[in-house]
Amino acid sequence: MARVRRPRVRGRLPAPALAAALLLLAGCGSGGKAGSSPALAGIGAGLKGPTGLTASVYAHGPPTTAVLAFDPQGRLWLSAAGLEAHAHDGVYLIPRPDAPAQRVLAGLDDPLGLAWYQGSLYVASVGRVDAYGAFNGTRFTRHRTILTGPVAGGENNLLAIAPDGRFVMGITATCDHCTPTSKWSGSIVSFAPNGSDLRLYAGRIRAPFGLAFFPGTSRLFVTMNQRDDLGAATPGDWLAIVREGQDWGFPGCYGQGGSVCFGVPQPTAVLDKHAAVGGVVILTGQLGAGIGPSAIVPEWNVAKVQRVGLEGAGAGFGSVTPFLTGISNPLAIALAPGGALLVGDWATGTIYRISRDSS
Repeated sequence: MARVRRPRVRGRLPAPALAAALLLLAGCGSGGKAGSSPALAGIGAGLKGPTGLTASVYAHGPPTTAVLAFDPQGRLWLSAAGLEAHAHDGVYLIPRPDAPAQRVLAGLDDPLGLAWYQGSLYVASVGRVDAYGAFNGTRFTRHRTILTGPVAGGENNLLAIAPDGRFVMGITATCDHCTPTSKWSGSIVSFAPNGSDLRLYAGRIRAPFGLAFFPGTSRLFVTMNQRDDLGAATPGDWLAIVREGQDWGFPGCYGQGGSVCFGVPQPTAVLDKHAAVGGVVILTGQLGAGIGPSAIVPEWNVAKVQRVGLEGAGAGFGSVTPFLTGISNPLAIALAPGGALLVGDWATGTIYRISRDSS
């Protein structure tokens, strides 16, 4: 096949923070297991989640809503990526809660990365990264393609801005389990905001999708979708802290141990098998002390949003517990300026707002 699509309807995405945390992030993680599962209760809008939270519908985007990002004015931007059916592909603006989504950019193939930086919107899509500026309320009047490739026809995933001002971006391998012929395929790359100085940040990762730096640190959390061909040996998808220069062993190592995995880093948390993990948001107290420091990860293929605990250096670090259910295909996720959590349903375009219960 030309490329591995994400998210894929079967088994993968259709193929789509704490000064005090420096201590708790001291380790690279050790593959946290599922923790005790607290009972989830109805929190509104048809969702179940931890008590003390409330859910409502923030707005409705198009079907195949894949990525959420806020601009400096507090407006919500989203991308739609169909992966197989592209009728809604593009970038949309929702200027305020409950407002309809307005398509601003079309003609992009699976735009899966959105990030605002110094007044410009950066968009990663298949085989390219573009920068758009001078938005006049209906359209951008400046545009340039800052990066072509780096893999011809390769799926560029989410973007994140590093503390040094460089961008990092995940690139899905062009095959499920063969050895890529390009070092860029199945990797995380970094580049300057003008697209220059492309570097390999970390290599041999089948499908690095969600990227988030722990606020106030250079620790990069990454969601990783694993191989689909292994039958009973299929590993769960991963959340991991990825350091520059690491080699994660794809396709030979997938967490099974042995000589083929010698020197390969360990994940922070092992999630569900064939989960098709999406974006990742780091919580540092925005949803109250009951939630605590956490990484929140949607699992597209199993209709679940997981919480990975980031408390301390003990057993709580890397523990996995269900956080939300009731969303058909959760994928897009973001923190709103006021601290609420937004989660988008890829299947319907519904965007949910999760906040502290103020009653």
